[in-house]
Amino acid sequence: MSGHSKWSQIKHKKAATDSKKGKVFSKLSKEISVAARIGGGNADMNSRLRLVIEKAREVNMPADNIKRAIKKGTGELPGTHYEEIMYEGYGPGGVALMIDTMTDNKTRTVSEIRHVLSKHGGNMGETGSVSWIFDKKGYILVNKKALDEDTLMSNALDAGAEDFKNDPAEENYEIITAPEDLNKIKDFLVSKNVPLNLSEITLIPKNYIKLEARDAEKMLKLMDTLEDHDDVQNVYANFDIPDEIMTKAE
Repeated sequence: MSGHSKWSQIKHKKAATDSKKGKVFSKLSKEISVAARIGGGNADMNSRLRLVIEKAREVNMPADNIKRAIKKGTGELPGTHYEEIMYEGYGPGGVALMIDTMTDNKTRTVSEIRHVLSKHGGNMGETGSVSWIFDKKGYILVNKKALDEDTLMSNALDAGAEDFKNDPAEENYEIITAPEDLNKIKDFLVSKNVPLNLSEITLIPKNYIKLEARDAEKMLKLMDTLEDHDDVQNVYANFDIPDEIMTKAE
């Protein structure tokens, strides 16, 4: 899990401290609007909306922005209609990529994503070419300094978590849940005063490809470029990169 864990934390830190807050807020607004359009504007009744609102608050997105995005999604305010499209592809070393986008022009988006991949040693794949490598899961990180392993594992499994991982090389415990159970387990842990570093719905690889030196650096540049694209919401990949190279990305 180290590749997934480390990149999740790096993304989370970047979002919280990103100087380009406008771009972060824009992507969150899209996600809020789509979630509200699909499941309604009441976060108590819409778990997807609730999660993205929490994500927005973590990066200090203004409450007015959140409300406006919800109203655009429900149709109370005029707004752009975004389409959700997941692209599949490959990065350096044959790393599998799932690229989650929200776009108002899929012709433009697919062309630009294809160009980015090609420029950084990757290529687009056919639908289904790599999706089988990933499982959709709820994902929670808890800092090891916050709680001892036995107590947290007991709480997590009692709440219904599917798995609990303690990689000695990592600073966080990892809790894996069914996607539909994430909010329930998160609420249970919070009720036990367990501080959470991260909680999200994500795609977790079933296997990893180890990258060294040049391919590792190219892969991280590709991830940064993709995630900086206006239409890209998330990028999931099955790379495993040495700590000393991964640290440079922080």
